[in-house]
Amino acid sequence: MIVLGLILLLLGIFLTQNLLVTIGIVLIIVGLVLNLVPIGGTRRRVF
Repeated sequence: MIVLGLILLLLGIFLTQNLLVTIGIVLIIVGLVLNLVPIGGTRRRVF
C-alpha cells in the first residue's frame, strides 16, 4: 500500500494532478499506520 501511494504521489506531482497527490498521501499514511499498529493483538490466547 505504501508503494502504491508513492507511485500515485509521483504521478500526481509529474502530471500536476492534485487529486492523485492527495490519494497518494492518504495511502502512504494508511500503509504506515497498518504496518505500525498490531491488529488483532500480539498475544496468543491459549484456552
